[in-house]
Amino acid sequence: MDITTPKTEIGQRLTRLKERLSEAGIEGVLLNQAVDVFYYSGTRQNSVLWVPVSGEPVLLVKKSISQAHKESVLKDIQPFPSSRELPSIFSGIKRIGLTHDVLPMQHFNFYRSILPEHEFMDISAINRELRSVKSTWELDQMRMSGHMLAEAFGKIPEYLKAGMREIDLAAEFEYRLRRLGIGGYLRIRGFNQEITGIAVSGRNGASSGCFDGPITGTGQWTAAPYGPSTEPIKENEPVVVDYGGFYNGYIVDMTRMFCIGRLDPMLESAFRVAADIQSWLIEHLIPGAICEDLFYGSLKIAADAGLAENFMGHPGELAKFVGHGVGLELDELPVLAPKFSSPLLPGQTIAIEPKFLFPGKGATGIENTYAITGQRPEKLTELSDGIVYL
Repeated sequence: MDITTPKTEIGQRLTRLKERLSEAGIEGVLLNQAVDVFYYSGTRQNSVLWVPVSGEPVLLVKKSISQAHKESVLKDIQPFPSSRELPSIFSGIKRIGLTHDVLPMQHFNFYRSILPEHEFMDISAINRELRSVKSTWELDQMRMSGHMLAEAFGKIPEYLKAGMREIDLAAEFEYRLRRLGIGGYLRIRGFNQEITGIAVSGRNGASSGCFDGPITGTGQWTAAPYGPSTEPIKENEPVVVDYGGFYNGYIVDMTRMFCIGRLDPMLESAFRVAADIQSWLIEHLIPGAICEDLFYGSLKIAADAGLAENFMGHPGELAKFVGHGVGLELDELPVLAPKFSSPLLPGQTIAIEPKFLFPGKGATGIENTYAITGQRPEKLTELSDGIVYL
């Protein structure tokens, strides 16, 4: 596949952005966050992107300008100017959009100091909504990511053994991911959120943790309290592997369960409830469906099974969602969660992950990434969902 973002793709993105800015009465947007700059310019070089509603965008590059010229389709690419020269770029402009959700206060204060007569508007919601709807080209990148990730998951039974440590399982899995062409890191927009892949077993799967997700693992250190530990994997315990695929910048998310021996009947029963929730969600992942309604519908299924207190996290510390958007970042829109009243749109991509945690016993559940279409959603992580017994 051609990994370069097509010129037509960038052009369509900029057109939609300008239309939304114009509707909001904003004369241009100054994008600072690397993924946003990449989305609208085609390069991840250390840059700031100015997109005026009227006129051509300007890419202001800190490093490397030679690579930016090779990677970006934009015509106007310049070295990042001095603080005395920068204001001239905004001549005649009064209202400038910024992404307040990710812009450091230090950067905001800098712009405010050199542009004291300008009004700064938050365009975070506009940007995230635009990026949530994927084009055909973007979906192709995500299909490739899902294909390779599913292939790696399918090989786990070949090397998963009792006695190997969680970190050994993660290392074996990640080795195969990289050999297939999956990137080695994921991007997260949320402040103070960071994560590695999760390969956890037994009670570690049901530990509470700082990451805003249902399963975190204990990790190896208090400095990074998530992911696999050095604990050995035992027979007759749940093994949960939760990883994101990263291909050409695009992420899909996937979880599968394994067991060496037989699983506790309570965990098996909870897995069937998770599968029922996933099936219900698939039927309702259609354009126009309201995000929070899908969350509450999932919660009702869990509650009817007597598992509401274990749904989506450690009891008392539940993650308040059952699905999250994915794309260039792991935590995109839409989110199937309370207070998200927006409807699903064709082209949005979402990972749904109904999971249950039982302290002292472990975790159980499933996760797949889907693309919203006009009809039944397209599964991007195509692999059998059932628990794999070894």
